[in-house]
Amino acid sequence: MLKIEKMHKTFGKGTINEKVAIDNIDFNLRPGDFVTIIGSNGAGKSTLLNCISGVFPIDKGKIILDGKNITRQPEFKRSKFIGRVFQDPLKGTAFDMTIEENLSIAYNKNSFRGLQSGINRKQKEVFREKLALLGMGLEDRMKQKAKLLSGGQRQALTLFMAVISKPKLLLLDEHTAALDPGAAKKVLELTNRFSKEPGLSTMMITHNMKDALQYGNRTILMKEGKIVMDISGDERADMTVEKLIEQFEIDNDRMLL
Repeated sequence: MLKIEKMHKTFGKGTINEKVAIDNIDFNLRPGDFVTIIGSNGAGKSTLLNCISGVFPIDKGKIILDGKNITRQPEFKRSKFIGRVFQDPLKGTAFDMTIEENLSIAYNKNSFRGLQSGINRKQKEVFREKLALLGMGLEDRMKQKAKLLSGGQRQALTLFMAVISKPKLLLLDEHTAALDPGAAKKVLELTNRFSKEPGLSTMMITHNMKDALQYGNRTILMKEGKIVMDISGDERADMTVEKLIEQFEIDNDRMLL
C-alpha cells in the first residue's frame, strides 16, 4: 500500500549544521496496517511523516502509495489521498468557521466543487449522523464556530475531518500530546475506530510507549533517522515497556512509561 525505498533526507547540507534526518529508510505499510512510531527527540519521526506527506522534498529514494509514485508530487496533490492530524488542535480547523462549514470543506476537498463550504440538506444529515459517533454532542452544535470548542473536541473534529474524505493513508503526529488525559483517551479510542475504515492505513507518532504497544497492530522504533525495530504479531504482544527500554536503550527524554 505504502512503499518507501531508500528514502534519504538531510537538512543544512554542506553547512556546519548539516544533519541527516532520514537515513536510507526502506519501509512497507500493508493495507489496513495501524503502525505506531516511537523514538527520542530528533530520531526522525516527524520528518518521516513530513516527507511522506510532501512537506519536505526528499534527497533521494522513492515514495509509492497505492501503486503510484508520489515522490515528486507536491503536498496539495498528496492531500487528496493522505489525511493528517497534528499535535496542535488549533492547526486542523478553520477557527472562525462553524463545525459544519469545516466538515463541508473536508468532505468536498476531492470533488470538482473544490474548497467550498456550501452545505446542502443531505450533507447536513450525513454530518449529524457521523458527528454523533464521536459521542461529544457536536451533532447538536453544528452552527457553532470551531474556536468555541475545547481542545479535545477540536482534535476529535480534526481527526474526523481527516478521514471523512476517505484517504488511503492517515498520518498522526503526536495528535494527543496537547490534550488532558481524559480527552487524549477519547481521541485515541476514536483513532482506533477510524483506523478500521476499509482501505485506510494509519501511522501514529507517540511518545507514550504504553499507547504505542496498546494501539494498532505494529510498532516501529526510530533512532538517528533509521528504523531499528519493527515488531508485530506475537513479538509485539509479548513486548513490554520495560523490555523496550532495556533492549533498545531508549532515551527517556520525553518518552512516557
